[in-house]
Amino acid sequence: MLPTQSKVVAFFNGTLLTMDPLVSASEVLLVRGDRIEAVGGRELLARNPDAVRVDLAGCWLCPGLIDAHNHLSIAALHPLWADLSSVRTEEELAHALREQARRDPEAPWIRAANWNEVETGLLPDRHMLDRIGLDRPVLIAHYTLHQGVVCSRGLDALGIGRTTPDPEGGMIARDFDGSPSGLLIERAWSDAHARSVAPYRNRERHDEWIAQRGRMLLREGITCVHDAACSPAAERAYARLARAGALPLSVLAMPHAEAILQGQDDQRWDGPVTGEGDEWFRVGPMKFFADGGIAPALDVCSGDLRMQMGIEFVDLERHVQKAVERGFHVAVHAIGNAGLERALNAFEAAQQAYPHAPARLRVEHACLASNAQLRRLAALGGIAVVQPGFLDHLGEAVVDVRFDNVTWLPFRAILDAGVPLAASSDDPCALRPPLLTSSRGTTRRTRSGKILDPAQAVAYEEWLRAYTIGAAYAGGQADERGSLTPGKRADLVVLHGSLDPEPPPLVVQTWVAGNLVWGHLLPTPEDNQYRVAIPGPP
Repeated sequence: MLPTQSKVVAFFNGTLLTMDPLVSASEVLLVRGDRIEAVGGRELLARNPDAVRVDLAGCWLCPGLIDAHNHLSIAALHPLWADLSSVRTEEELAHALREQARRDPEAPWIRAANWNEVETGLLPDRHMLDRIGLDRPVLIAHYTLHQGVVCSRGLDALGIGRTTPDPEGGMIARDFDGSPSGLLIERAWSDAHARSVAPYRNRERHDEWIAQRGRMLLREGITCVHDAACSPAAERAYARLARAGALPLSVLAMPHAEAILQGQDDQRWDGPVTGEGDEWFRVGPMKFFADGGIAPALDVCSGDLRMQMGIEFVDLERHVQKAVERGFHVAVHAIGNAGLERALNAFEAAQQAYPHAPARLRVEHACLASNAQLRRLAALGGIAVVQPGFLDHLGEAVVDVRFDNVTWLPFRAILDAGVPLAASSDDPCALRPPLLTSSRGTTRRTRSGKILDPAQAVAYEEWLRAYTIGAAYAGGQADERGSLTPGKRADLVVLHGSLDPEPPPLVVQTWVAGNLVWGHLLPTPEDNQYRVAIPGPP
């Protein structure tokens, strides 16, 4: 560690990725306290002889990485639940759920996470769960957080029976006799999610679970997240952590109801609006949904054949206009091209209704789009918050699925249309480490090694830009972070290796507000000078 926390630190002998064209040709970065004070040549070392010097040993120094779509407050709870990511049989499922019931006897719902039927072949229903014979409602949450399976006790607790209609924006799967099978899709599972999560929000250790997850992200160079479905309880937890000085990284909350996919709790409309807070915890855009995640809305053609499928959320336009009228920026989940069309229509209606409102408009995901839609998004001043890691799983699913005039994961087309690009993970629903997801976005390589539409590749350094200044712009944070610019917060990442997607570089240090929070420094023979510790080969 450095000899004092109240310090001036000079970084040198590396390459600075400033993400600021006005200070691109620089050799030395000077930090005073929690701010970047200067960026320039080696004369900064001579002018600041008392600065603690950090020899970068040839590494790259870049702004702290920002994950612009991360479900931190939900992901923090995942280690508390049964992990089904490798569970393939009914016997293994029974064992996992019984162990969960034993570990957490006070929980009113027994919850399991990371169910992925594509990877494991496991297809549970209420009958399978009932055979396990547990004494409480059971919920198996899909890895996408867009569907789940409950047992008969769970259906009873939710008030779902044979005559219960499908909710708007959701579907209750049914057996041949019309009774619910236990599978609840999109908004049909929202209440089950909220009920099974709520008790954990009220536990004394809730704040520490969030802090633990945040400290894990620091190892990957992430110094800020945009929590893309931040419930009122999670907002309160972040605020407590920030007041106590215990929040390990910055959080931009994207308000959303605990009943995920449902919009907003009534009382949240009158709460703090976008921009309120400070650099540690700030309110960001309100989060809404245009279509499903497991059932994205598509309207596509293949030759003479037109196909329309998926679930659209028809209340989107009303919610977007209300948010803009109340002073919020807006972020809308839109995976399919029909979902994107609904989002664009809602954005246009809001701008017509409130032409002077300063609302920043974000599309989250934009997984299938036409060039015409991307040009509309650019004309609206919108931003695309995408997940290059989706090449891993979604790319694998659609690599051989082609439609006319629309493109899967159209990253290059987004940039070519003039739409600002921000990068993110969608953790815990997808691949998370930014240096690895950037590799996927560059190579367009899927989980099995196939290549999806290489024309949509984006260069590795451009992904680093999307994870820094691009994400900062999407969050309305570009005045405080995202580039190595004097006056901005000293959130920094040191990278070792070439900026090559195969293999990608490694995070060897992370600095938050001018303090080293991950990695090590080695003393050198020179007074007041340290060298970045670079791990050797395993």
